[in-house]
Parts: sequence; structure tokens; C-alpha cells
Amino acid sequence: MLIRYGYEMTLVCQQPTALVCLLSVHQDRAADIRAPETTFTTPNVPVSTYYDLFGNLCRRLVAPAGDFTIWGDATIEDDGQRDPVIPGAREIPVPDLPSDCLAYLMGSRYCETDKLSQVAWDFFGSLPPGWRRVQAICDFVHTHIRFDYMQARATRSAFEVFHERVGVCRDFAHLAVAFCRCLNIPARYVNGHLGDIGVPVVDPMDFSAWMEVFLDGQWHTFDPRNNVPRIGRIVVARGRDAADVPLINSFGPHLLKSFRVWTYEVEKSQ
Repeated sequence: MLIRYGYEMTLVCQQPTALVCLLSVHQDRAADIRAPETTFTTPNVPVSTYYDLFGNLCRRLVAPAGDFTIWGDATIEDDGQRDPVIPGAREIPVPDLPSDCLAYLMGSRYCETDKLSQVAWDFFGSLPPGWRRVQAICDFVHTHIRFDYMQARATRSAFEVFHERVGVCRDFAHLAVAFCRCLNIPARYVNGHLGDIGVPVVDPMDFSAWMEVFLDGQWHTFDPRNNVPRIGRIVVARGRDAADVPLINSFGPHLLKSFRVWTYEVEKSQ
């Protein structure tokens, strides 16, 4: 299947402001791109690119004072299958983990393992290790948190969402990531596009957040917000938590004036 995805954001800056944007599909899906990403800014400004420490494509630019729009659009081919479910996938003891997984066991800005460790072991420590324990974490987070866009807060941490019991998709992901790390299961935060393919359409669309967990030698997708296998995930960026992968990292104040995201299936001829 083909999926068209894109975004349009307009910022208002009081003065020229440096930005780093993580908005393009992750390079591990580069071979699946069928209509290359078209990007532009209004007004037009010079843009350079680099890859960060996590392998995410970053665009670096300076937004002028006033209204500034960033627009991108592309089409990707997807296998149309739902997220794989592998109940027999096993946890790997810490001494046997690849070294590049160790960073995803540590506490981070939004995932305070020190504050949640005892809770994690009390709730999930007695469960059989592996896929089913991670799924139990997702089940708990899914039912423990009430989703509410109006209660979104950019500074809310996993510890806070555990106690406040409300949040948006990034909060669901942060709490599940933190619980996994507390149990010595590597977990990383992911943001990207997730259209309403195979499920009822919910408007308006937005970027989504979920997590990937390292079991049996590979990374697996888990989504505590939706908590069901979904079709057509498009990874944009991965990191320890949302602090590593902001859509727009602004080195100065700005106001978000408008924001639009689209992700939908298209016919082969389009």
C-alpha cells in the first residue's frame, strides 16, 4: 500500500531564530519512499542537514522575524501489515545486551527511573519476563492514563503522569518506557506518523508517539496509547525521550500559529 504523509507548521518569531527540525522520515525507511519528500519554507531560507547521535535526520535553519511556514510532503510504500506480535520474544540479561542498548536502560529527562523503580518492580516484577511483561506494562499504562488533548503539558514527566493520570500520546510512551527501563528492559521513545488506516478516522491528525523495546535481539513496536497493533507507522525520530526528538527545537522564543498533519492511504496511480 502507499501512504501519503506530510505537515505544515507556521511559527511567529519576534526576531531571527535558529531552529533544528526533526520532521523527515527516518533513514531506515529510505528504500520505501516512492514520492520523495518535497519541503519548502515561506519565506525561503537556507537549510542544511545533519544526522544526530541517534541517527535522526535534522534540518538546520534560521527563521526570520514574523510568520514562518515549514511544509513537507512525501509518499511511502508500506507492507500494509499490522505491528508484529511475538509473544515468545524474550528479555535479554543486561550483561548480554549490545552496548548500544545500554543508553536505553538509563533514566532521562522525562523518564525518571529512580522515582518509578519501586513502583515498576511492585507492579510488574513478579510477571514472567519477556513480551507478555512488556504488554502488561502497556495494558496498565493504557488504562491508567486518561487521554486528553486539553490537558497536554510539554514539561510533564513519566513520574508526574503516573500520579496525574492524564496526558497525550507522549505521556503514555514516557511512562511505559520508564517502567521498562526500571525492569532492565531497553526501551526507546519514537515519534512519527500514524494515520487512521484500518481504524475509525479521528480528526484532526497529529504526529504520534510510541515506543520500541529490545527483546530477543531486535527492537519491537509497542503502543501504550492505542494498545492495539496498527497499520502504517512511519518513524520520524527515535531517542531516549521527547527531549531528544522535538519536532522543532527553537533556540529562542516563538509562537505556534498553525499546525496541520496528514497521513492517509492513496491509490497506486496517485
